[in-house]
Amino acid sequence: MKRLVLAAFVSLFLASPASADKFTVLLDWFVNPDHGPLYVALERGEFAQRGLDVELIAPADPNDPPKLVAAGRGDVAISYQPQLHLQVDAGLPLKRVGTLVATPLSSLVVLDDGPIRSIADLKGRKVGFSVGGFEDALLGAMLEKHGLKLSDVTLVNVNFSLSPSLMSGQVDAVIGAYRNFELNQMDIEGRPGRAFYLEEEGVPAYDELIFVTRSDNIDNPQILAFLAAIEAGTQYLINHPDAAWELFIKGRKELDDELNRRAWRDTIPRFALRPAALDRGRYERFAEFLKARDMIETIRPVESYAVEVR
Repeated sequence: MKRLVLAAFVSLFLASPASADKFTVLLDWFVNPDHGPLYVALERGEFAQRGLDVELIAPADPNDPPKLVAAGRGDVAISYQPQLHLQVDAGLPLKRVGTLVATPLSSLVVLDDGPIRSIADLKGRKVGFSVGGFEDALLGAMLEKHGLKLSDVTLVNVNFSLSPSLMSGQVDAVIGAYRNFELNQMDIEGRPGRAFYLEEEGVPAYDELIFVTRSDNIDNPQILAFLAAIEAGTQYLINHPDAAWELFIKGRKELDDELNRRAWRDTIPRFALRPAALDRGRYERFAEFLKARDMIETIRPVESYAVEVR
């Protein structure tokens, strides 16, 4: 696995570098309310005030942004704390420099009117997932807390069709559903769901969305300016959520629908108020969790993959 990741890194590195005129930020997914502070900062001129010409790019493949940044094809990528541990363990030269969403969003979701009232009720049931390996580890920890093992459930790969597979009865629960999106989607479609939260069920709390850059780029003064702009955007968003929503959808009217409005409301309390601040203990605890489940080979010093830029 390490050889495959490093081979991908080398091939990306040989491609053309990012434009020197832009500060390029690679998103983790298509534009959605999780990215609110970036677009509020952009529309309010927070980046420009700090001398940054920021370009926000949604990826064709959500797995690519950290690899592209590691290869010098972008300045910053939005990624996930759990994936950062795995990527660094596999040899990618990345470091966390900031936090965007400071709580887990992933959850275990069941139908609200279904037979699953407790995680213990999953024994003998089907659980859908989209990302093999990592989500297995999360589910395994949640089951262990209730006296079950992974072998007590049947895992079904539903790809990214989490809500539809649950609402259609293909599975009895899904792991990896976002509490700010899938729950709202199910409610809008008349099949309300209920979430079991990972951080309450045996999984250490972690930062859902983080900013990562190349390990040799952390002294770039533009990184600090970028994080300052994100903090200003977040502060405005928290203080003026309705006005910030209008900035978010400005020129992006396709986002102005019921699902995104609900997701905006539910994501606001989860944004990091101090994006540059680092909780070292949170990273240490999650590394220990992954090591105990053989997801990483080594528990590395936090400063080798996560820093607080000053």
